[in-house]
Amino acid sequence: MSLAFLFPGQGSQAIGMGAELAESFAAAREVYQEIDEALSQKLFKLMREGPEDQLTLTENAQPALMAVSLAVVRTLEKEFGVSITKAAFVAGHSLGEYSALAAAGAITLSDTARLLKLRGQAMQRAVPVGQGAMASLIGPKTDVALAEEAAAAGAELGVCVVANDNNQGNVVISGEKAAVDRAIEKAKELGARAILLNVSAPFHCPLMQPAADAMAEALGRTTIIQPKVPLVANVTASPVHDPEQIRTLLVEQVTGRVRWRESMLWLAGEGGVSRFAEAGAGKVLSGMVKRIAPDTEAVPLNTPADLEAFAKSL
Repeated sequence: MSLAFLFPGQGSQAIGMGAELAESFAAAREVYQEIDEALSQKLFKLMREGPEDQLTLTENAQPALMAVSLAVVRTLEKEFGVSITKAAFVAGHSLGEYSALAAAGAITLSDTARLLKLRGQAMQRAVPVGQGAMASLIGPKTDVALAEEAAAAGAELGVCVVANDNNQGNVVISGEKAAVDRAIEKAKELGARAILLNVSAPFHCPLMQPAADAMAEALGRTTIIQPKVPLVANVTASPVHDPEQIRTLLVEQVTGRVRWRESMLWLAGEGGVSRFAEAGAGKVLSGMVKRIAPDTEAVPLNTPADLEAFAKSL
């Protein structure tokens, strides 16, 4: 039974996330302390106590979600003897790609925390609040073709692209507010439902180019080594292990499409993965996997009990 570890992206954050792990395991506490020190910030206190509006800020949410994911991975290794190398592949949704690379030993924990803090700040700065928007197109008729047709209608008024191909029935578009509004109208005409997302910036679209430039500079100064486990990359939906290629893809990922559905299909098909473990906050990715590859197993690893049961099942 081949295994892949998955790492969640923004939107899975919640007050109290990771606190139960810290209460139960020294390994988790060490991760939170290391990240607090790297950022010179009491991030774990914010994760544990809020306020929610501060945790939701992109520059806090991104390193916080990574912190919970790495607490899970470190605890599995130190407390239960389950190494990341038990997996054939790792993959992460958007910022989760950084968590996956940290878990696989390609980037140090401290560097990953600093990169994600910067990524959040750069994404926030790239587009003034209110000028951009993202919308989720949902419903049984929603697929990439429908989303691309809707985005093309929006693009007549400004930047509008498909940002996240999550799964059949859930595709996200991103761009300038007026263009996204027009795309929503078109999507409804085509038979989809559309929900404007409560995000602070239009991620994964060309408007994020200033953030991509900032990440190119930061990643250029960051040591990246070959991961212990190959990463299935968002922008290619295929495995990568060369450090320079990883560096390039992380830059492209800021403006590029998150090809999650294709990534999961590759893993469940050519990758031979039959079991997925979602390391970190929430269970959004586990739900997506069940819709994309229903014959596989997907388990969220959130609580001490989840980790114990998972370790026993291997």
